[in-house]
Order: sequence, then structure tokens, then C-alpha cells
Amino acid sequence: MKLKQLINTLDLKNTLKSESANINISGIADNSIDVENNYIFVAIKGLNTDGHDYISDAIKRGASAIIGEIDIEKNSLPVPYIQVSNSRKALGVIANSFYNSPSKQKLMIGITGTNGKTTTSFILKHILESNGMTCSLIGTIQNEINGEVYHSKQTTPSSLSLQRFLSESRDEIAIVEVSSHGLTQYRVEGIRFDICIFTNLEQEHLDYHGTMENYFKSKLLLFNHLKENGQAVVNVDNFWGEKLAEILKEKEIIVHTIGQARENEVQIKKFNYEKSVISIEESNETIHFSMPMTGVHNLYNFVMAYRVAQLLGIQKEDVINSLRNFKGVKGRFEILKLQNDVTVVVDYAHTANAVFYCLNTAKQHGAKRVTHIFGFRGNRDESKRKEMITISSELSNQFILTFDDLNSVTIPEMIQTLKDLNNLYGNQKGLVIPDRTLAIKWAIEQSKPGDWIIITGKGHEDYNQKFTLPTSSDEKTVLYLTEEFNKTNIETIN
Repeated sequence: MKLKQLINTLDLKNTLKSESANINISGIADNSIDVENNYIFVAIKGLNTDGHDYISDAIKRGASAIIGEIDIEKNSLPVPYIQVSNSRKALGVIANSFYNSPSKQKLMIGITGTNGKTTTSFILKHILESNGMTCSLIGTIQNEINGEVYHSKQTTPSSLSLQRFLSESRDEIAIVEVSSHGLTQYRVEGIRFDICIFTNLEQEHLDYHGTMENYFKSKLLLFNHLKENGQAVVNVDNFWGEKLAEILKEKEIIVHTIGQARENEVQIKKFNYEKSVISIEESNETIHFSMPMTGVHNLYNFVMAYRVAQLLGIQKEDVINSLRNFKGVKGRFEILKLQNDVTVVVDYAHTANAVFYCLNTAKQHGAKRVTHIFGFRGNRDESKRKEMITISSELSNQFILTFDDLNSVTIPEMIQTLKDLNNLYGNQKGLVIPDRTLAIKWAIEQSKPGDWIIITGKGHEDYNQKFTLPTSSDEKTVLYLTEEFNKTNIETIN
């Protein structure tokens, strides 16, 4: 592709020489290590590194042109330098052009919200594939393209990776989890969606966004990426969902609302906690269906997936039938039944509301005692910690504060943080066991028949540091311990 074709829609801050316009570009890279001959290198300022420092390296590796934000003296580089005001946005624009706008070639579904993105995406993919459609999935746990599964490094990949995934996909539909970071960092630049889903908005990432209003505005950006006549599915059983629905309606965007109020398009009428049966009403018809995953929080995920599937032309009976074979989502209220009638739950919950739903679900299912194990990520939103501990102390019989990802926080610093938080808000129910594997071991050793142990925060993720036991995730730790204690015949319920 000619350089002029790639950059013709960019807001340039300098003039490209006419003789440079017809340079052939064979690829794009935003990391100099990935540069090959005739590539264009996009220099991006990151949190820890600055791509502009690697321009020389990119040129040595064969870059034919450079895009960047800083002023560089004219003719100081041996290749054309294209200056833009925002390199991240420029990357999305040129990646979209290079890969021939792949989102236009398929049906695109984007899902945003604090909690529920992953579960909703997996449920929806299952429904669609059970009814003869092919789906790509790009999200937190994994990326799946043409039936091949790839490791996921972040919820929403870079715009370059995302555009490449979509161009390689032969699937009819692509489901994309879209994070607030992904939206503010232009990772979906150039992507257009047929349907956008809003799950909820809760206190999270305020270390990045500053305020809930800013956090909400970042989520709102997704709906600017709707195709003409694109539609939105919004959970309005939260303040921010209500606000979003009002804004979208003012913009004359088609909005399908989900919630308990009668005026909603899909009204949630009743939920049987013990049997996980949902009753909803739509078009004056009451519909009942069983939910393979337990918990009120998953109720909304199922109903939103149900409504989107209908918008894509799948009959409600076929949607309901397909749900019977859904096997759940790794690390999302994943249940392990121990032989001594103790229930262990591994969940990704990392907000106060998500913790509330997990603990409350255990109590609704008759837990005799609830032990909650959780921690906090270093250098991440500290404003939510008090509320999480308060909820845990209210709903659990015992909670254990332990390590999550330390990031750049030292072990002694995190231990002191956990002790201080427990002393302030623990309500005499809290215990600090820094080693996550030993915290799980202690809880299982102390458990009695009918108890529930809820382990939150990591979900499907592997540990980022070594602990005492030779395990790499919460699930593997539980399985290892049950073998050590000779508790065989574990029944895994998804």
C-alpha cells in the first residue's frame, strides 16, 4: 500500500514531500523490534517507555517511514517523518486503512462495562455458535479467531492487533470486550459496531480516570463507534445505565433496555436463587428459563446475551435451548465441590459490588459459613478498598486479606497495607495471610461441611509472583490442596 493512501485521513502537522507519497508500505509496527523492511513505525509515548526513543532502531531494522508526535528537524531522518498530534489515534487510523476496514466486512458486537463483559461475551458466543453462526471473540481471557485460541494480554488489544485479528477472521461475527482504557487510548479507532452492550458501571479504575463521571464518559465513547442504524443494549438497573440510555435516545440511537422496571423492553420479573430460574417479560409475554451459572450478577449477563441473540434473528426458544449446554466461564463464579461438602468459588470479582454479589449468592444458596479470601493490586485504585472490606465483613463469617498482584509495591509495603486496612475496617472478622496459597490452605483446613470459601480477585489469571505452594492460579491451588488432603472425587461445576 502506498504511504499516501495510509495517511490521507490523518491530521498532519507537517507536509509530506511529493516524492515520499508513493513509498510502498508492507507493514505497520508500534514496537521497533517488530519492524521489517518497508514498514511504517508509529512512535507512541507509553507509561514506562517512549516509542520516539526507538526511531533510530526502527530505521535500522528497515522502516521506510515514521509517525510520531514530537518535533523533529526537517531532513534530520533518512526516511519521511510524519508528525501528528496523537500517535495512538493515528495508529488506529492507518491500521484500519492497511487492513481494508475489516469491521465493515462482518457483524460487530462491542461490550463495555465494569463487570460482566467476559461472561456476557462467552454466553453470547455460545448462543450464536449453537445456532449455526461462527464467532470470533476478543477479550480478557482469550482471543479466539477462526476456532484458534490465542493468549490475551489485555482486555482490548492495541488497535494494530485488533485490526489484524479482524482482517484474519473468517468468522461471520466478532465479539469484542472494550475496556475504558481501550477507549481512551484509541484501541478501537476505525472499528465500527453493529451492536454495543453496556453491562454496568461501578467504582473502578479511578486511579486512571479520576472521577466516576470521567469513567462514564470513557465508556460512552464506545457508542460513538456504532455503524449507521447501529443499536445499543443497556442494563438500566444502575444509575449510569439509566443516564447512558437517556443520552443515546437523545442522539436518536436505537436503545434496548434491560431492567426490573415495567417500562423496559425486557423486564426482569423474578429470579429463583435456589434453582437459578429467571422470569422475564417482553411483548406482554412471560418467559422462564434456567440459567447454567448462579448469581444475580450473572442474571443480567444472560438476559443481555438473550436480547442480543434475538436482535440477530435467533428465536427465543432456540436461545433458551442453547443455554442448557453452556459450560460456564473459567474464573467466573467457578465452583469446586470438595468431598467433605465444602464449596469453593473462584471468581474475578475486584469491585465492591462484584464482591457483594459473590458473597450474597453463597448465602442465598444456604452456605452455613462463608470465608472470603481477597486482596488488592498494588498501585491501583485505593479508593475502593474500604468498601470492599466493609462488604466482606458484613456478608462473610471470616475474611482473609492476602496478596493479589503486587505490581511495583514491595512485599513489606503490601503486608503493612493489609494489616492497616484490617485494623481499620476488619470488624474483628479479618485475618491477614500474605501468601495467597497459604491463605487458601488455611481456609480449606478450617472448613466444615456446608461451608463456602469464596476466592476473589484473580479468577482465571495466573499468579504474578511465586508463593509457598507449587501452584500458578487459585483453581490449581484448590485442586492441589484437595489432593494433598486426600479429598478425591472433586466435582467441578461450571
